Amino acid sequence: MEEEKIEQEQLEVAPQEERLKETLQKIKQTASEEDVRPSSQLSLRTILGGDLLTTNIVRSQIWLIVLIVAFAIVYVAFRYQCQQDMITINQLELKLKDAKFKALSSSSTLTEKCRESHVLEILKQNKDSLLHHADQPPYIIQVPEE
Repeated sequence: MEEEKIEQEQLEVAPQEERLKETLQKIKQTASEEDVRPSSQLSLRTILGGDLLTTNIVRSQIWLIVLIVAFAIVYVAFRYQCQQDMITINQLELKLKDAKFKALSSSSTLTEKCRESHVLEILKQNKDSLLHHADQPPYIIQVPEE
């Protein structure tokens, strides 16, 4: 009787083992790491679904893609820095114009204050000054050469 039970259990286990083996084979076939050959038809669904990124062509060119992205980042960074430098240059040019205008203005004021007529008016107003306008014209002193 025990032998019959063991035989029945073995008969029941055998189909289950066969089903298990078949299931494992199907899983191995569907979960293989090999790429499916890309279809000749490139559609929006394959691009958005990411199927394009798993192809061997993209995988083999991944370092080229990384290099291109790095160059793009460097390009954008240099362009941003160049724009910042241009803004700084423009601000410095405005400051330079202001400084030139102030220098011209102060030079003109100094020239006006140093004119002889203006100096004479100031001397007349300050009567306590020892300086006065010369009554005699200047003359040249001749020194004989030795």
